[in-house]
Amino acid sequence: MAANQDDRSPLLPVRTTLVFLLSVLTGIGAGVLTVSADAPVPYGVLVGAGALAAAVRFFDWLVN
Repeated sequence: MAANQDDRSPLLPVRTTLVFLLSVLTGIGAGVLTVSADAPVPYGVLVGAGALAAAVRFFDWLVN
């Protein structure tokens, strides 16, 4: 018996998806800006990861 598409709930709520999307975009932007300022790529990755972590907290507070 196939499940009806209308009966399925979304994988993630819209709020969670929005927070993660904005956080990932922030992390990518911070990493790209760091590398474009002639920093080594590993520094860009570390800065991007730190910005992503801080952005999750910030956007969770902002969207709430």
